Amino acid sequence: MPFKIPTRLLAALLLSGVASAAVAQDAIRPDQAVRFAGQSGMVCGKVEKTRYAENSEGQPTFLHMGGAFPRHTFSARIPQDQRGNFRPTPEELEGKDVCVLGTIQRDAGRAEIAVRSPADVKLATIK
Repeated sequence: MPFKIPTRLLAALLLSGVASAAVAQDAIRPDQAVRFAGQSGMVCGKVEKTRYAENSEGQPTFLHMGGAFPRHTFSARIPQDQRGNFRPTPEELEGKDVCVLGTIQRDAGRAEIAVRSPADVKLATIK
């Protein structure tokens, strides 16, 4: 179920340029994202852990949210060809609040968004 964006996160989103996305649709908590499988959405929460799966097919980088790996409830999957385009780097997002935009898919009982570009991941920073 969508939730109301906390005041601090809303302020951060407004400052980081996500204002139109935050107003246009409700933020989805990582633990609720699986309920929205097959739909486009904006999943917002803290990146608990990043993992570069260099020995996996496609060498993706994962941003795990909604709990620590392997008990997380949501992942953003960044393809290898986009990894170098991220500023800050995916590893620098660990411990930060972010919003991930895209189509929510189900993957092994969890939710996942396949990130197409850095524009799909918005860092929520308070300035």
